[in-house]
Order: sequence, then structure tokens, then C-alpha cells
Amino acid sequence: MALTASVTCAQKKLAQVDPNKFAVIIVGPGGEAAYTKQFEEWTGQLKSLLSDRYGFDAKHIMLPRATAEEVKGVFGTLKTQLEESNVLFVFLIGHGSFDGKESKFNLIGPDLAASEYNALLSALPTKRVVVFNMSSASGEFIKSLATKGRIVVTATRNGQETNATRFTGFFISALTATDADTDQDGHTSVLEAFVYANRLTADFYKRAGRLATEHALIDDNGDGVGHEKVEAGEGLLARATYLDSLSVDEAAATAATGRLLKERTRLEGEIEQLIARKGTTPEAEYEATLERLFIELAKINRSIKQAGT
Repeated sequence: MALTASVTCAQKKLAQVDPNKFAVIIVGPGGEAAYTKQFEEWTGQLKSLLSDRYGFDAKHIMLPRATAEEVKGVFGTLKTQLEESNVLFVFLIGHGSFDGKESKFNLIGPDLAASEYNALLSALPTKRVVVFNMSSASGEFIKSLATKGRIVVTATRNGQETNATRFTGFFISALTATDADTDQDGHTSVLEAFVYANRLTADFYKRAGRLATEHALIDDNGDGVGHEKVEAGEGLLARATYLDSLSVDEAAATAATGRLLKERTRLEGEIEQLIARKGTTPEAEYEATLERLFIELAKINRSIKQAGT
């Protein structure tokens, strides 16, 4: 498969380990042999990319057995391991369900509902959390998980889109495609990966002449309303959050590069703080400041790329 070949090629470019990043990959039961095989392939590809290309420490990538007890246990462990400055990425690969009131991610035995995942995440020391629920009926998760500083991506726009999703495969493609880096700064942001995967998903249904049964959403401003594209204040935090951002201590090969990385971290923090103050900041001032910060961030990222990180 072309995807497998691109993943193999990408793995040749090994990334420096960033101890600041953690990942949890929860893989639900396939129910049918074909889905079981597909979920296993996607999981293997994602795990390899995170460790080989995106700098996740292999010890920080956790794959609990798909039971409620095991999932809760992993988050309990993270509660003692994570620090406030860490970043946690959570990936849900599998099937989901919606009973008209609450959305759940399918596990072996009792499922966990969106509200239960929110409780697990809210108990962690870090509030820098990115959730990719790439299952069917996942759209309802946004209502329960949305909060300031948290990015939530779902494969569907509501709980009624219950067909098996293809978004996961296209998301993995985004992690290996050079054209996914639309601003060409040498780094893949959460927003860039989302936009790329969303476009490939829509293209798949168009080429197949089929009615699309999934429409991915993103929420990163905490209002609990997901959007298919950057609008209504969505996408700003995701634009400044990178899957492959490295810590200053691990990635700074030179003093000059170290200063650039520190400056990038400062700018990302200012952007996050500004977004949080949007409701109390005059609109003209907010837009002007946000534009200035993003221009500065783009310049810094270009300089880091030129420095060879």
C-alpha cells in the first residue's frame, strides 16, 4: 500500500526524543475481522510515527487493553507522571455509539462515556490536552470534553453518523505528507493535520460517488461547538500546537537554536493566553494582536527550520 510505503520512508527520518510529550492510544474492538485488522494496522502506523518521526518517547506512548478498568488505570498512572507543562495526546481508534443522550467509545465489556473521559482528563495535572476521537458517533464528545486550553477533534459531526469511519487512515496520511505542512515551516500543527485529513476524507466520498457518512469537527476554544473548518474562533490554538514540537533542552543543538525554541514557546504561550482572554478583549485589539503573534511565530518557525532542527 502507498500509505505503508510512505510511513516506512518517514520512519527513516528519526526525531530527537521530547520527554515533554505523552500519548495514549486506545484501540477498541473491531467486531468484524476486517475492522480488527484495520484498527491494528492504523495503531501500528500511528505508534511508529509518533516515536520515530514526531519525537515521542516510546515509554510515553501507552496502549492500554480496551477495557474500562485498563483505560482508567492508565489515566491513574498519568496522574502521577504528568506535570503541568507536559502535553498529552489521546487517540481513540475504533467504533462509537450514541443513545440519544450520551456518546460512548466502544470497549471490551462496559464502555466509557464522553463524560467519564472528561473526568479522567480533568483530574490530570496538565491542562494541555489534545484528543483525537476518530471513531463513529464521536461528534458528541465535543460537548462533554470542551474546555479552555483543550483541543478536541472528532471524526463525525454528531452521534447520528454511526458508520465506520475512514478519518483515522487519512489522519495518518497527514502525518507523513509534506504538503500537509501548508505554511511550510517544517512542522505539522494539529490544525494542519486536521485540515488535511478532513479534505482527504471528503475527497474519498466524492471520488467514490457516495454520500459522505462522516464529517470531522474541531473545537479548541472551549465553547463546545465543533466546526468543520476554521471559523467562529476555532483553530487558533490548534494552529499553534505542534505534534512534532520538541522541548528546548532536547532539541536545541546550538545556543542560537535554543534561543529560537524558547522564543517559539513564549509566543505559543502568549497566543494561548490571548485566546483565553478573547471575551474580555476589544475585538480590534484582539485581532491585531493575534495577527502580530502569528506573524512572529511563522518567522520563528522558518528560522528554526533553516537552523536544521
